[in-house]
Parts: sequence; C-alpha cells; structure tokens
Amino acid sequence: MKVRDCMTDTAVSVAAEESAAVAARVMARHNVGSLPVRGRGGKLVGIVTDRDLALRVIASGEDAATLSVGSAMTSHVASVSPDDELSDAAALMAREQVRRLPVVENGRLRGMLSLADLTRSGYATEAAQALCEISSNVKKR
Repeated sequence: MKVRDCMTDTAVSVAAEESAAVAARVMARHNVGSLPVRGRGGKLVGIVTDRDLALRVIASGEDAATLSVGSAMTSHVASVSPDDELSDAAALMAREQVRRLPVVENGRLRGMLSLADLTRSGYATEAAQALCEISSNVKKR
C-alpha cells in the first residue's frame, strides 16, 4: 500500500518567517503538536514541534512574539513521497524517531502521515514496532 492511500490530505503548516507565537496558536487551534514549515515558494524547509517551542523559545527566554519559526524549527526533517510504500514510511519513522512525517511531492507539502494513519490502514504491527523504537531509543542529534 502506498502513502497516498492513507495519508491525511490536509496538513496545516506555517511559514518560516512567522513568529513562534503564531505557530503556537496554530498548533492550539488545530490540536496538533507539530507543523511543517514552508520557506520561499512554499517548499518544505523544516518542522516545528511543541517541544521546539518549549525548549528553544520559552526555556531559553526568547520572545515568542518576535522570534521567527525559522529560528526555532528543526531544519532536518524526514519526509516521504505519496508514492512510497507504507512499510518504508514506518521504517523511516522508527529510524528517525518521529510519529509523523510530512508527505512531500516536488518539494511541496501534500499531507501528513502519522502512526495513527498506519494503524487505521492495517499496518498496526509496523506502527507498533515504530512506536517501540521511538519510545525505547534516545536519538543523538
């Protein structure tokens, strides 16, 4: 089965030049813990998580109203293509220790794929294995 068969087609994202406060409000409004970050021309340039905001903005004493998302985001972002196999996406989640992957086509965000999406699509074993890897390993960045 392909990623396109079970991904969430609608993905909320934020522009890199927006403030961290805007990103936090978007997360709260849409009840999500991460947002893909768009650069110039709408290309995916990173991802910002609630953890990024807590550690890189709040804990470090930065002003969320003036600090850009681009300064708080994680620039290394694992992503998949709509044509990738779900089993490969699950393996990538485990390897990168992430619960969600942006789905990107020609550099542009097309949707999101989550562990929950895998589970709903009959890939519960792969999702459970990925979650086990995510939860049991400490990734060094």
